[in-house]
Amino acid sequence: MPYWGLEHSGGMSVQSVSATAPVLTGAQMMSQDWLDLTFLHWRVAPEAVAPLLPPGTRPDVHDGTSWVGLIPFRMVDAGIGAGRAVPWLGTFAETNVRLYSVDEQGRRGIVFRTLEASRLAVVLGARAIFALPYTWARMRVVETGGVLTYTSRRRWPAPRDAVTTIVVRPGEVVPEGDPVAEFLTARWGLHTRAYGRTLYVPNEHQVWPLRSAELLHLDETLVGLCGLPGVTTRRPDSVLFSRGVRTRFAVPYDARRPLVG
Repeated sequence: MPYWGLEHSGGMSVQSVSATAPVLTGAQMMSQDWLDLTFLHWRVAPEAVAPLLPPGTRPDVHDGTSWVGLIPFRMVDAGIGAGRAVPWLGTFAETNVRLYSVDEQGRRGIVFRTLEASRLAVVLGARAIFALPYTWARMRVVETGGVLTYTSRRRWPAPRDAVTTIVVRPGEVVPEGDPVAEFLTARWGLHTRAYGRTLYVPNEHQVWPLRSAELLHLDETLVGLCGLPGVTTRRPDSVLFSRGVRTRFAVPYDARRPLVG
C-alpha cells in the first residue's frame, strides 16, 4: 500500500492514512519495542483540540471529529542510535495521552500531552533534549488469565493525583483495512515544540497486529489534566489492543520542511 499518496482536506493536501510505514529517512535516533498496548480513544471536537497543539499544526479529523487517546504499554529494550538496547534503563512501563495533528506541509502525526514513565533518567533526558512532556510515575503492567491491568500514579512533577487504572480483556483480531483503527494507530511521526520551532520526528515499524478489546474498568485523571476535562466520563469510542511492534525513530527536523517523494 503506497504511503506518499495525498488527499485534499480543508484547503490543503495531506498524506493519506496507511497501515504501512514509509521508508525511514535520516539517521536513526533510537529503536524500541512497544509491547502489550491498549489504545483507548474518545471522539473530541476539533475546536477543543486546536489550542493544545504546537504552532504550525491543526487537528487531524476522521468522521468529522478529532480524537484523544489514552495508551498504556510496556517499553522494552530501548536503544540509542543504531546500537544495542540499554540494559534496565531501556525497559519500563509508560502511559501517554495523545492527540492527532496535521502540519502545514501535510504530514499527519501525534502530539503528546503527557508521557508517564517509570524511569526518571528517561524522563529527565526526554524533557531536556526534546521538550517532550514526560513525567515520572510509579507504574505496573500485570496480565492474569488473559486480562491486563495497567496502573500508574505520578511522582514528579505535580500534580501527584494524576492516576490511571485500566483493565482490559483482548478479543478478536481486527481485520486489516479498518479505517478508524488505521487512522488512530498508523502514525508515522510526532510533532513537538522545541528550541522555538515545531519539529517532526519520523518513525517506522511493522503493521500493527490489532485486536478488539473489552474495557472492564477505567479510573483515570490524566486526560482532564491534559486539557480535555470530562471526556473520559463516557465510554471510549474505540478500544484496541496489540501485542506490539519494534519501532525505529529518525532524527527530528523542522516541520516546515516540504513533503518529498
